[in-house]
Amino acid sequence: MQAEQEIPERRGRKARRTREALARAAFELVLDRGLREVTVEEIAERADVDRRTFSRYFASKEAAVLESVRGDGDRINEALRARPAGEPPLTAYRRAVLDWLADPAVPAWHRRPRIYELLVLAEREPTLYAAFHHIRVDAQEESVAIVADRLDTDPLSDLRPAVAVAAGAGALLAAQAAWVRGSRPDELPRLVERAFDALAGELFTPAPHSTTSTTSPTEGNGTP
Repeated sequence: MQAEQEIPERRGRKARRTREALARAAFELVLDRGLREVTVEEIAERADVDRRTFSRYFASKEAAVLESVRGDGDRINEALRARPAGEPPLTAYRRAVLDWLADPAVPAWHRRPRIYELLVLAEREPTLYAAFHHIRVDAQEESVAIVADRLDTDPLSDLRPAVAVAAGAGALLAAQAAWVRGSRPDELPRLVERAFDALAGELFTPAPHSTTSTTSPTEGNGTP
């Protein structure tokens, strides 16, 4: 019986190693040569498997390249589940993102080799950007479910979970966009803090009155 149980476990380990090898090959080849210059066949060859095996694990080379960041949304959601129950949803989401950024066990984007390069490339390549967007959407759907559970509500009838996650994920996306367009990979945590500060503060205060006159050309000159 024990030997029979070990067979699926060995197969599972082999499948994980194959998936990891394909993802690593795609990551290295695409960052070294560019997305359009790399074929699926080359990725499979680098991982020492055939084209059919690649297709069993990934739908596209974009999916394989982005495997290295797919788990980050899961880690943010794990941190969100662990936040104290009494925290307001947006505060909990913000602190979950900061916990992910500071996690000493699994480095976040700014502390992992070449992730900055990958996300810079995603800004330039539409198909890679679209694939990354799908990963974000999947993670955000799970975040909505977590927030709804925290609020003990139904996200289909109560908009608060979706609004809170959309706001928090939007702040993270804004920080990421500023990060990849800058030139300092270590700046991500500071940019995330600034994005959430803007969300919590400046955007909810009235804009100062403009000093520019709004008087129409016909006002004050005697024209009826």
